[in-house]
Amino acid sequence: MILLAAGTVVIFALGIYAIRLRREVKRRADFRKEEDARAITNSLENLDYVSTALVQDQVNITEGAWRCKVLLEIIEPSLVERQEFLAFSDVYSRTQHLKTHSARKALSPRERMREDKERLSVEKEMHQPVIEAARAVIRWRAKGGKTLH
Repeated sequence: MILLAAGTVVIFALGIYAIRLRREVKRRADFRKEEDARAITNSLENLDYVSTALVQDQVNITEGAWRCKVLLEIIEPSLVERQEFLAFSDVYSRTQHLKTHSARKALSPRERMREDKERLSVEKEMHQPVIEAARAVIRWRAKGGKTLH
């Protein structure tokens, strides 16, 4: 009888513990969903700002394309594969090897000039495709574009 009572108490305690763990997992999952939704909302707002800045020539082509590519990937990774947004990925792939920030400062003036020349060449060639991609983002957002699903 004592063993039966002890076993019942242990099973009851484990059941309560399992319920608490399940609630904690659900709470964390809900929190994660809220965080993901907030990240997408923020990314959509930033995408609006950057694409508009690109169209109005308020940001250089390389920086704007990089930012748009990253924001589209955050919103939904497959968006960067859409035909109308491919210019962002193209600029990124052609300029990702160029140094930035402190690594750029560490370059010699000759190396910096070489990289600037390369970046400006890509920007000149990709200016119109990137502007068209930015306009496509604006149109997509005006139609209520959030994700593909």
